Amino acid sequence: MKRTIRAALAVACLATSAVATYAVAAPAAAEPFKIGLIVPMTGPFASTGKQMNAAVQLYMQQHGDTVDGRKIEVIVRDDGGLQPENTKRIAQEMVVQDKVNILAGFGLTPLAFAAAPVATQAKVPMVVMGASTSSVIKKSPYIVRTSQTLPQITTPLADWAAKNPKIKSAITLISDYGPGHDAEKFFVKHFTDGGGKVLESIRVPLQNPDFAPFLQRVRDAKPDVVFVFLPSGPGIGLMKQFKEKGLAEAGIQLIGAGDVLDDDLLPSMGDEALGVVTSQPYSAAHDSPENRAYVAAFEKMPGHKMRPNLMSVGGYDGMHLIYAALKKAGPNASGDQLLAAMKGMNWESPRGPISIDPETRDIIQNVYIRRAEKVKGQIYNVEFITVPNVKDPAA
Repeated sequence: MKRTIRAALAVACLATSAVATYAVAAPAAAEPFKIGLIVPMTGPFASTGKQMNAAVQLYMQQHGDTVDGRKIEVIVRDDGGLQPENTKRIAQEMVVQDKVNILAGFGLTPLAFAAAPVATQAKVPMVVMGASTSSVIKKSPYIVRTSQTLPQITTPLADWAAKNPKIKSAITLISDYGPGHDAEKFFVKHFTDGGGKVLESIRVPLQNPDFAPFLQRVRDAKPDVVFVFLPSGPGIGLMKQFKEKGLAEAGIQLIGAGDVLDDDLLPSMGDEALGVVTSQPYSAAHDSPENRAYVAAFEKMPGHKMRPNLMSVGGYDGMHLIYAALKKAGPNASGDQLLAAMKGMNWESPRGPISIDPETRDIIQNVYIRRAEKVKGQIYNVEFITVPNVKDPAA
């Protein structure tokens, strides 16, 4: 009997010991949640990538590098901004080798187009922080956008121009690729529907454009305004040649999508930028507590001396969307669960109130009509009209 009791106690002790060992064993560390940030850090559109990357870093500094206990890791790759096949290859490597949970960035439309099939096949959400062609969102059911669309920002400007009694005629001058085509189409439609006349539509090469011959055509035609769309970067060259050709002295006003007077590049432009009217969802001069804090923090980031622009806010809000979706869906959420969590989200951005349309996965936001003015000795895009809660009219 004693032998039986001793055996039972031994078994009980062994079981207790096993349970205790199991209870105190450290759980295996979860894999980091990986964000693959694909942006142009070199080449003609490097400012776009540097703005996005700086904003992503700033967001993580302010909000930490863990969400619900899961470590966040950002892997940055430079795609150069010019070769879609390079962007696609990088996206494939990130999904297969790095096993990223999110693809993000994409400064230009052709690059977003190239990566879209990778996101679809891998069922990985793709947060587009830059590319602005309306149809980008339709290239994959896994794409969500935090930047803008060209129809979204062009339509309010065209409506404003058509109602301006001093503006009866226009010429459009756009970069010859997707966003430019969108801008041209929607400006022409809304301006002419409002009673204006478009004298000519001019398309210039995306890479290394010489604006001089095109601006001469504008001067010869003598419209009241020339409407311009260029991606962020070439605006400095256009403004210089606009002045050299004497278009302002000839009575021709320049208006355009906000990229032509990109906030980051505006300090490098001279007084020729003054008075230019543009439309965009963001200005570094946007008057809100959130934006004042954002600009102050961004300009203090080590390693750069940039004024934040729309591309930066696209990156900053893209990170907010990812963090919020991960909190909502849980730290181990699948791509489909993260995507579902992103739909319908809304928050107060440095640019103002924004939301993700649950049906289109595109951004809904205010669009501002701005005029370039001097503020405390520096040129800023100063908002003077707010068009609230604009959806992409091409959706």
